[in-house]
Amino acid sequence: MIRYTNVFDNKNMKIVEQGGCFYVYEHQMDRSNSAYSASSAYFMREMNVKKRQVLAQLNGTSIRIQAGAMQWTSGNVNMSSGVNLGNFLGKAIKAKVTGESLAKPIYEGAGCIMLEPTYNHILIEDIGAWGPGGVVLDDGLFLACESTVEEKVVGRNNVSSAVFGGEGFFNLSLRGSGHAVLESPVPREELFVFDLENDVLKIDGNMAVAWSASLEFTVEKSSKSLIGSAISKEGLVNVYRGTGRVLMAPTLPGTMNSLESNGPEQTSANAHLFSN
Repeated sequence: MIRYTNVFDNKNMKIVEQGGCFYVYEHQMDRSNSAYSASSAYFMREMNVKKRQVLAQLNGTSIRIQAGAMQWTSGNVNMSSGVNLGNFLGKAIKAKVTGESLAKPIYEGAGCIMLEPTYNHILIEDIGAWGPGGVVLDDGLFLACESTVEEKVVGRNNVSSAVFGGEGFFNLSLRGSGHAVLESPVPREELFVFDLENDVLKIDGNMAVAWSASLEFTVEKSSKSLIGSAISKEGLVNVYRGTGRVLMAPTLPGTMNSLESNGPEQTSANAHLFSN
């Protein structure tokens, strides 16, 4: 028997999301600061830059996590690497092309597993809700999943998306039943969700963090003509076509135009808008 003190009853830790066996804890204040770091910590907290941790509660079940992500376990929980001579080469190739860890340790039994803290935003996704084909993830998003979720690497089926899409040649795909934990660069509140039904979504840049495997992903000109694309200054766009879902991060760091180029171009026709 284990008695937990200042863990689950910690007033500084708040559960902000839950799905399956996973719970996301958010540290409301970073109290371990010195006089030199207190100012930075204060403004980080005001801007929602907080430490977050994932807790998995196992009840005879099992999960897979990124290598090195475990902070502590309690109870009758056992770990296996999930790597053997038969699957080592395949896992090594998958890790190389997706940027994920080679070995994703499997934890099973009855007890708790707490993952290391991160400043990234945590999303818990019901993989079954993405349909039978599952979901395709942008590189580096995967953190953990229930073992009922199947992993596979999917490659581009056309040259345009592989070369110009900005999403890489291969991505990790999850399918089946169960929940997965993703590390997102933006909070869920800032994600745009597009549910397509035999329709088309075009995005200027690689701002999609996840999309249904059932969607056809290509890269196309924003206009039917090269001249039109040049005049519109949009060039190539990522196109998602078919039936499925897309999660888009419109506020993804690095996607904003420079301040000098924001707003309408100043010409003689609209110069009065900028004058005092």
